[in-house]
Amino acid sequence: MDALIDKWNKIYSQPGQENYSAVQVLTENDFLLPATGTALDVACGQGANAIFLAEQGLVVTAWDISSAAIDKLTSYSVYRKLKVNACQQKITAYSFSECSFDVIVVSRFLDRTLSDAIIGALKPDGLLFYQTFSREKTSPKPPNNPDYLLGCNELLAMFSSLRVVFYRENALVGEQMRGLRNEAQFIGQKRT
Repeated sequence: MDALIDKWNKIYSQPGQENYSAVQVLTENDFLLPATGTALDVACGQGANAIFLAEQGLVVTAWDISSAAIDKLTSYSVYRKLKVNACQQKITAYSFSECSFDVIVVSRFLDRTLSDAIIGALKPDGLLFYQTFSREKTSPKPPNNPDYLLGCNELLAMFSSLRVVFYRENALVGEQMRGLRNEAQFIGQKRT
């Protein structure tokens, strides 16, 4: 685990790595967010999604394995006076508490063993926003390890107990140089 922490600390410590643009599945569907409540940004990196959620008025928790990323997020959220509780931790199924969050966001991170814990951590009527890399790609850019790439319709299967609110996986259909490519998007709501 130390090697993994070191890897991500090295990446997030490089100058010019700051990026506070939230993922499209969140920004293009922000009208679905509750006016108040709690949110979790899983594997948050430097916290672009966490910042976006806090700007929408939610009280946000953000988790990442990298202390460098968490330090940057903490500094930025304090500077912006946003309610973000950023925590460095290895994310496992035991990290999640039942019915804790109105919104959970996962972006560009895939650990298939966490799907049940993520669902359990949503409050009734809570929303999951998920966007990550897929195997059907229009370019060979990383990541390329299939362990971290979604199969066709895999998010639908992983979160089948949630009501599908939105799903997009353009894959190799149509004009491949246009639109969202190399990633799938999912929004699901926990049934009451």
